[in-house]
Amino acid sequence: MTTIHDVLVRPLVTEKSSFQSGKLGQYVFVVADKATRTMVKDAIETLFDVTVARVNIMNAPAKRGRRTKSRRLLVRRPSFKKAIITLAEGSKSLEIFEGVQ
Repeated sequence: MTTIHDVLVRPLVTEKSSFQSGKLGQYVFVVADKATRTMVKDAIETLFDVTVARVNIMNAPAKRGRRTKSRRLLVRRPSFKKAIITLAEGSKSLEIFEGVQ
């Protein structure tokens, strides 16, 4: 990891992450495979100018599924690493999640 822009891959927007961002002040991002908690915390604080209270990181496993027409064809979605960021009390919300309620 050379820059903070390489740490955060993209925000992860699901029903659960939308609920967490609205009620709990938690935001979910897909991060690079080599990213650590301190790297994610530094990247969020620098890019969005907020105070991070806690960072939880988990590895989401790869999943297999089947195509609809031919049930024999297996498809594999890759695994990824995601980070749940909890902002400190009194911090402003992140701008990229403003309209996602």
